Amino acid sequence: MADTRTTSGSRPDTTGVNVGLLIGILVAAAFVAILNETALSNALPSLMREFEVGEDVAQWLTTVFMLTMAVVIPTTGYLMQRLTLRTIYIVALSLFLAGTVLAAVAPVFAALLAGRVLQAAGTALIMPLLMTTIMILIPVERRGSVFGLVTIVIAVGPALGPTFAGLVLELASWRWIFLVMVPLALLALVMGIWQIRNFEEPSRPPFDPVSVLLSAVGFAAAIYGLSGLSKAAEGFPTTAVVCLVIGAVVLVIFFRRQGTLMRAQAAGDHRAPLMNTTPLKIREFSWSLGLMLLSFGSLFGFIIIMPIFGQNVLGLSELQTGLVTLPGGIIMGAMGPIVGRLYDAHGTRPLIIPGGALLVVAMGLLLMLDENKTFWYLAAIAVVLNIGLSLLMTPLMSNALAAVPNEISSHGSAILNTLQQLAGAAGTALFIAVMGIGSANSTAGTPTGALVDGVHVAFFLGAGIAVLVFVLTLVLRIDARDMAATADEDQRDEQNA
Repeated sequence: MADTRTTSGSRPDTTGVNVGLLIGILVAAAFVAILNETALSNALPSLMREFEVGEDVAQWLTTVFMLTMAVVIPTTGYLMQRLTLRTIYIVALSLFLAGTVLAAVAPVFAALLAGRVLQAAGTALIMPLLMTTIMILIPVERRGSVFGLVTIVIAVGPALGPTFAGLVLELASWRWIFLVMVPLALLALVMGIWQIRNFEEPSRPPFDPVSVLLSAVGFAAAIYGLSGLSKAAEGFPTTAVVCLVIGAVVLVIFFRRQGTLMRAQAAGDHRAPLMNTTPLKIREFSWSLGLMLLSFGSLFGFIIIMPIFGQNVLGLSELQTGLVTLPGGIIMGAMGPIVGRLYDAHGTRPLIIPGGALLVVAMGLLLMLDENKTFWYLAAIAVVLNIGLSLLMTPLMSNALAAVPNEISSHGSAILNTLQQLAGAAGTALFIAVMGIGSANSTAGTPTGALVDGVHVAFFLGAGIAVLVFVLTLVLRIDARDMAATADEDQRDEQNA
C-alpha cells in the first residue's frame, strides 16, 4: 500500500484514494460506534433482570461509556500528531470490535461493563479522526456539505439509539444489540484498512503525563458529577456536587498547565500541551461551539425525558417510544448534507436563525404535553426539533472548525468532542433533576399528574435554553468565512504597505 503522507502544511497527496469513499467509511464507522451511546437505554430493564442488579448498578453501562469518552477524547489531539491516521483507525475499530464481542457474550455484569469501556475507547478515537480527516482533505469552501454527514453521526446516532434497541428487543434478546454491530464493525475495519492512507507525516510532540492525569481526573469527575445531579429530587446530591467541585478545580489546573506548556513550546523548549487551547481564543470557534453545545444539551434532554413520558404517562411500549424519534432522525439525516451545502453557499446566520426559531417552537410544543397527547404528537415534535437542530448543528460545527488553523485542527476537534460529552451529560442530568424536583413539588393528586407537572418544569428549562440560543443567533456575527476574508484583506494591506 503506497504511503501518501506529506509534511505538515503541504497539500495532501490523495493519488489512488477515493476521498468520497474514505469519508463515507469514516462516517459509517463513527455512526455505528456512536449509536451505542444511547442504545442500551431501552434494554436496562432486561439487563437488570438477567444479571440481577438494581437500576443504580445498571445505569453504569451508560455512565461508564460517557466517562471513558471523557477520559480518552482530550488525548486525541496529541495522538493524532504522534500516530498515523491509519494506525489510529485500526486501533479504534479494533477496540470497538473487541468491546462489542465481549458485551455480546458477557456471562456476568462486570464483563458487560468492560465491553462498554472498550467500545467507548474506540468511539472516542473515531469521532476526532473523522473530523480531522475532513479538515485535512476537504477545502474550506466545501466542508459544510461534508460536515452535514457528521451531523448524522453526532445527533442522529444518539437519537436513533433507543429506536434501534426497541426494534431489536421486540424481536430478540438484548445480546443482539451488540451481535448486529459485530459484522458492521468488522466490515468498517476491513474497508478502512483498504482505503485509509497516512496523509500527513506524524510529528513527535513531547508527552506530558501530568496533563494526561489532570485531564482524566478532571473530565471524569465532571461527567460523573453531572450524571449524579439527576438524583437531586431525592435529596441534596452531595457526592455529585463534591465530584463537580473536584472536576472544576482539576480542570482549571489542567487548562492553566496547557497555557504554560504552550508558552514553553513557543519559547523553544522541548515541551508541548496535551490539548492546544488556542481554538478557544478564536471568537468564531468559541461562540459557534457554545451555541452548538446548548443545542446538543437540549437534544439529550429530549432523548431522556421523552421515553419516560411516553411509557409512564401515555402507556407506550418500548418499541413505540423508540419509534417516536425515527421520523425526525431520518429527516435530520437527509437534511444534513443539504444544510451543509447551504452553509457553503450562504454562510451561518441564514441557517441558524430559523434553526433557533424551530428549537423554540419544539420546546413550546413540549410544554403542552398532557395525558391526552398521542404517539403522533410526540413524533411531530421530534420532527420539528430535529429539523431545527439540523439547521443549527451542521453550520455551527462547520463554522467552528473552519475557524481553526489546519496545523491545530486535531486539537480543535478534540476540544469540540470533549465539551460535547460534557454537554450531553449536563443536558441529561439537568433535565432529569428538574423533572424530579417538579414532580416532587407537584400539587397533582396522582403520580401520573405529578410526572406531567415535572415534565413541564423540565421543558421550561428547555424553552429557556431555546430562547437563549435563538436570541444569540440574532445578535452574533460569527461566520468564519468573514474572518478569513478580513485576514486576506489585512494581508493584502500589509503587502501594499
